[in-house]
Amino acid sequence: MSSEQAINSASSSDIFSSTFMIGNVGAPFIIGLAVGYFAKKMLKLALFMGGAAVVLLFASEYYGVVSISDAHLQSAASAATDAAQQSGTFLMDRLSNITSKGASGAAGFYFGLKIG
Repeated sequence: MSSEQAINSASSSDIFSSTFMIGNVGAPFIIGLAVGYFAKKMLKLALFMGGAAVVLLFASEYYGVVSISDAHLQSAASAATDAAQQSGTFLMDRLSNITSKGASGAAGFYFGLKIG
């Protein structure tokens, strides 16, 4: 076995090689970053639309068009919160399956949420 073959076989199993790092750490981090950023922006948009709907309901109640029960409004907010929590849990579970340890994708997701 020549020394060049020994170097090539050592570099293919090296965990600090660029090929290993990009495939197992870099790509899942970028995927998690994109998903986290998108999730934060969609959450903000959903909160904006939900807030607009509530303001319209309050205004229509003020003018006597509809009648709103506080209990129904609170139950709708609770259902929306549960749906958002389940969605976040699903995304984290899915991202943790991308790599063997799942830390890179999850870290990217949290970082994407922070900058989103």
